Amino acid sequence: MNLFALISDRIRTAINEVAGEKFGAVALDLGRVVVEPPRDASHGDMATNAALVLAKDAGVKPRELAEALAAKLEADPDIAKIEIAGPGFINLTLAPGLWTRVLVSALADPAAFGRSSVGANQRINVEYVSANPTGPMHVGHCRGAVFGDALSSLLDFAGFAVTREYYINDAGAQVDVLARSAFLRYREALGEDIGAIPEGLYPGDYLKPVGKALADLYGAELRDKPEEEWLPMVKAAAIESMMAMIRDDLAALNIRHDVFFSERSLTLHNDDKVGGTLAELRGRGLVYEGRLPPPKGQLPDDWEDREQTLFRTTSYGDDVDRPLMKSDGSYTYFASDVAYLRDKVERGFLDLIFVLGADHGGYVKRLEAAAQALTDGRGHVDVKLVQLVRLFRAGEPVRMSKRAGDFVTLRDVVDEVGSDAVRFMMLFRKNDAVLDFDFAKVVEKSRDNPVFYVQYAHARACSVLRNAREALGDNFPTEAVPSPEVLSRLADAGEIELIKRIGEYPRLIEAAADAHEPHRLAFYLHDLASAFHAHWNRGKDAEDLRFIIGENLPLTSARLALVRGIAGVLASGLSLLGVSAPQEMR
Repeated sequence: MNLFALISDRIRTAINEVAGEKFGAVALDLGRVVVEPPRDASHGDMATNAALVLAKDAGVKPRELAEALAAKLEADPDIAKIEIAGPGFINLTLAPGLWTRVLVSALADPAAFGRSSVGANQRINVEYVSANPTGPMHVGHCRGAVFGDALSSLLDFAGFAVTREYYINDAGAQVDVLARSAFLRYREALGEDIGAIPEGLYPGDYLKPVGKALADLYGAELRDKPEEEWLPMVKAAAIESMMAMIRDDLAALNIRHDVFFSERSLTLHNDDKVGGTLAELRGRGLVYEGRLPPPKGQLPDDWEDREQTLFRTTSYGDDVDRPLMKSDGSYTYFASDVAYLRDKVERGFLDLIFVLGADHGGYVKRLEAAAQALTDGRGHVDVKLVQLVRLFRAGEPVRMSKRAGDFVTLRDVVDEVGSDAVRFMMLFRKNDAVLDFDFAKVVEKSRDNPVFYVQYAHARACSVLRNAREALGDNFPTEAVPSPEVLSRLADAGEIELIKRIGEYPRLIEAAADAHEPHRLAFYLHDLASAFHAHWNRGKDAEDLRFIIGENLPLTSARLALVRGIAGVLASGLSLLGVSAPQEMR
């Protein structure tokens, strides 16, 4: 039950009735009408801007329209009080029985409560992680992985048909460097003293198993072959090994993908999808031979004033047309990106989300432009940039990893503090803000540790139910959903506040999915946990507020139902974030 959607529909109906009765058949854009909690809780349960945004189209003053809407809504039995504030805001106080219905809805099917059909099964492709298969993933990849996975779960819960995708950057110079680095470790596995790792090769110990596997498979056969013969063989083995390691690291963080797409597949000799994409765009007049103006400021050392193959991305909002071919005739990275976009479109995706690192800010406009060109304006791209993660241990910076050589790996972090702490903390800040992650703080058992605080709220709710079962014995209420009459006993302000927070959950799901912002869910769960802990503490000081009142079984039944409702929402939200909801915490 989405209470805000319910009241929004009532308000829209009232608007249409008022428009027909008082202002004639004017066309009103109801898409601008918002129904949300008021900033000040003393103003009621909901507020709407309907009169403010529609008055001009109706040809009346906002306050006049607000008064007409208020008169119409006064007949609604679910609305107890209506007030007009300022120039025309309408504040609503809902009838107590409506809150009872919210709790009934949350208890009837906890796993489904908050699930929405707003996505209408619309297909959406979310690409995240997409780390180069040249080594273990670092903590920056970790944040993007968690963000993309949680966003995918959130979109799925909101009714979208989500495909989770990983783009394997297995073409280009970096995988040649990987192969040469692995070949060095292969020689080492054969007993050769390789000395210090030459500059330009990957130094991490993670390539030693690759070298040993090559030695076990080929013996000394590759050592004396020319590079042009051993390079493709070593490259294929190294990429396969790196992707196995990456999949294993992702599994440790409970990250999954539906599709792993190989960049190399775009330029197979018998199916050059990049060339085919460029030919199609050239046929539409979107690819041409021309010269680019020099970049502003100091010229890069590798800049060339030459005629190039260019994509008219400026026709679709980009700052400059983008090169598609290098001076040696090979494709640019962007050419592969365009072909990859085209492949997604041909698979039926017009809504595309890319989760990229903060250093990819320059890619946003060109990806948006490419999508517009490839879909004739029907496609939509949302590039979510994930900012840096700064690692600390008790306030001191952490910089190095023995395993990787020069950075802290995703697996280092997960192995030390656990998947739950990593996932929740990576989401407890907006994706475009730098995140400070302190190994010591994220394992503290205190209210200052957000993941502990939220998980402990769920464990506390489970503890209340266990204690009630033990204390009440045969009198323990067994009905999953008490009657409205029983639930109406929840009249304390703290109890009503908790039910209101439960009622916000379906709206939160839709809003977070629409904005592509899973951090909103993490914030909501923390607020709900805080409210529950505060109410539990009130019961320590006031016996009449405790959840278990042995001499008043109907009230106890109602309060235990409220606890189950809170536990259900906490478990649901944590599951969407990929975090466990423990029943006990010691």
